[in-house]
Amino acid sequence: MANDPDPEQPNPFKGTPFEQFFAPGGPLSGMAGIGGAGGMDFNQIISQFKAMMEPHEGPLNWKVVDDLARSSVAQQPDPSPGQRDHDRVADSVQLADHWLDVATEFPSGVTSTAAWSRADWVVETRPVWKVLIEPVAAKSVSGIGSALPQEMQASAGPLLGIIGQAMGGMLASQIGQGLGGLAGEVLTASDIGLPLGAPGKAALVMSNVREFAEGLDVSEDDVLLYLALREAAHQRLFGHVPWLREHLLGAVTDYAQGLELNVQQMQERIQEQMGSINPMDPESMQGLLEGGLFEPPVSPQQESALGRLEIALALVEGWVDEVVGQATEERMPTAAKLREAVRRRRAAGGPAEQTFAALVGLELRPRRLRDASTLWGGLRTRSGAEARDGVWMHPDLLPTAADLDDPLSFRADATPPADLTEDAFDAELRKLLESEGGSPDAGATDAPDGPDSPDGE
Repeated sequence: MANDPDPEQPNPFKGTPFEQFFAPGGPLSGMAGIGGAGGMDFNQIISQFKAMMEPHEGPLNWKVVDDLARSSVAQQPDPSPGQRDHDRVADSVQLADHWLDVATEFPSGVTSTAAWSRADWVVETRPVWKVLIEPVAAKSVSGIGSALPQEMQASAGPLLGIIGQAMGGMLASQIGQGLGGLAGEVLTASDIGLPLGAPGKAALVMSNVREFAEGLDVSEDDVLLYLALREAAHQRLFGHVPWLREHLLGAVTDYAQGLELNVQQMQERIQEQMGSINPMDPESMQGLLEGGLFEPPVSPQQESALGRLEIALALVEGWVDEVVGQATEERMPTAAKLREAVRRRRAAGGPAEQTFAALVGLELRPRRLRDASTLWGGLRTRSGAEARDGVWMHPDLLPTAADLDDPLSFRADATPPADLTEDAFDAELRKLLESEGGSPDAGATDAPDGPDSPDGE
């Protein structure tokens, strides 16, 4: 990653228990070189290390997360957007919403707009990341105590508390670097398909937008407008499908709750190492994280949650792709090129996305975007935009993995509802649920079960 230390600069902690922390790829590797050409700022390094070891509430030390994320972002120029940037984003989103009015029955979901720096993205999305990451971290940190033999737990209590704080700090350092890396890649508040920003706030990360535009034979204004269209489409979907936000975020927390640590393996490793663990010695504690201690098998609950999330992300991104394609079809000659560039970028992912796949255990990108886009487009062609958007009435109506295998056959006999008023919504929901064999009394805000199996790719 960009924040790795200069390979020519020696690690001043070489030969000490702290060497791993400042080695390339280590938890504090991003601190190398922060003193500029003259070398490391040792006071800042020691301060950061002390922060990692300080007591904190919850499984993660979020002060460490924030500090390292900002440190990672600061490795590259990150100018604060000026008034012109804010005005350009506001104008682009306003035009985007006007175009989208003819492509979907869902009204605008935008209540405010913003031009963000990368540091702004870290701050603005932190509340949602906390919801997504803490359950996994909690399982990992608490797993050490539960894995100890019962006869050891009473006597090891104080030591375990210190170890838990330190391991929470080490996990926080990895997550902070991952967030900082992701901040250098994302283009909008909803870029990875999850609603990371505040509801209704359409935001673009301007430094990343400009870098993305540089690699394309398209004007920056067109890139800005196209990304504003995608962001505004996301906001419409999240704003007018009341259960969708919880459906996506809930799948991540369900995945964490299904985490089943290998207790026997943990017990064996802990018994081997408890005698040599020094809570102030990062090298001895780092050993607990290595060798597969936190590489648990995927449980049935996790498989279900992962399948639900993968399909839901594909359906969200596919719907956005199809609606934006419809909105730009006769208005924007460069849209086809931009659509393909966004698809390739989403399919490939970046280093930070791969980091979070390892940390949280979940892919942040949809695998079947093209299939989902084809499914939504085929349904609109056959039955109209109302029928396409009506599928979002209830989570039980969403397409499954099998539907994505044959996207053009999804609801081949569907007919569009007369309108999407509240009465029509209820009547159409009852009819569709009954035709699917579901419960007509199921509320649209109930916790969704979703598809039970991954998409099989």
